[in-house]
Amino acid sequence: QVQLAESGGGSVQTGGSLRLSCATSGSSDGVTSLGWFRQRPGNEREWVACIALGGGNPRYAGSVDGRFTLSQDNTKRMMYLQMNSMKPEDTAMYYCAAGRTYSCARDGYRYWGRGTQVTVSS
Repeated sequence: QVQLAESGGGSVQTGGSLRLSCATSGSSDGVTSLGWFRQRPGNEREWVACIALGGGNPRYAGSVDGRFTLSQDNTKRMMYLQMNSMKPEDTAMYYCAAGRTYSCARDGYRYWGRGTQVTVSS
């Protein structure tokens, strides 16, 4: 089965940028999509962006569209989330995930990383 590991989290001020990385390993059999999710304090885990494993156009949640960019490097088995113009409400634990789905809905993703913390201060 596929394993995922996030990195790149940290603290940034409002308006700043961070780039998260997700390294995948193991077998990707049955995986059709990769995604980024986040869980803000007191909230449920929500989707941020997702993409088909083979490429194509990423999809973004409305709250991050135009500020965040998902990309992947299939040769390195890496996925990235470039986060710009960050806001305090972007503060959350960020997770990458893989699933046998063509949706960005959380319940379609079976495999998860452990997360990386992102904190945006005002």
